[in-house]
Amino acid sequence: MEIMELTYKITGGVYLVVNPAMEKNLLLQKLSAALKGGLAAVQIWNNWPDDADKLSWIEAVAGLTRFYKVPLLINQEWELLKLSPYLNGVHFDGTPAGFDAIRQAVGRPFLAGITCSGNLDHVNWAHHNQLDYISFCSMFPSPSAGSCDIVMPATVTQAQAITQIPIFVSGGITPENILSLKQEISFDGVAAISGILSADDPEQKVKQYKDALCITTPIL
Repeated sequence: MEIMELTYKITGGVYLVVNPAMEKNLLLQKLSAALKGGLAAVQIWNNWPDDADKLSWIEAVAGLTRFYKVPLLINQEWELLKLSPYLNGVHFDGTPAGFDAIRQAVGRPFLAGITCSGNLDHVNWAHHNQLDYISFCSMFPSPSAGSCDIVMPATVTQAQAITQIPIFVSGGITPENILSLKQEISFDGVAAISGILSADDPEQKVKQYKDALCITTPIL
């Protein structure tokens, strides 16, 4: 199996989490449009249908993300990094046990991020283990945020005193409330699921998020 060299970084922007429970062709169509709008990263949520062929699904998504030079991460299931050369990293929902052993088992460099919720211990752990980014969920009520607790803006500010790791905010994020949230706190990027995947025009929706973040889209 050919192993891809890690050349990606995650520094901010719009981070899309895709739901493999969606009909595959529709999801790929939505993802293609969103990538054209200028995504910074894509994560596959581990919400698999029972009959999902995970490796072929990952390869299909990577066929789009690689064209746009966007990193592709898997949610939680770090073991898939050993099986698929198309994955660039893993996103953890909490601090994993034995992270040094995970790095050794994967056997190649990979991106790693973590959802901190309102837990500053997770921020300290991410800083100590030199993760690539952290995410706070949920800043606002959201059907896609699941069991995430609401995070107070002050928690994000406290995190910035702990680490310089890029910070993403998620959960109910819209282009409109990005503007109001930026008046309270600073952050590097936003993560979204339904806010983009449910849009009639995902490309335009991503551009609206980027406009709110004041990020321009490079011409390929």
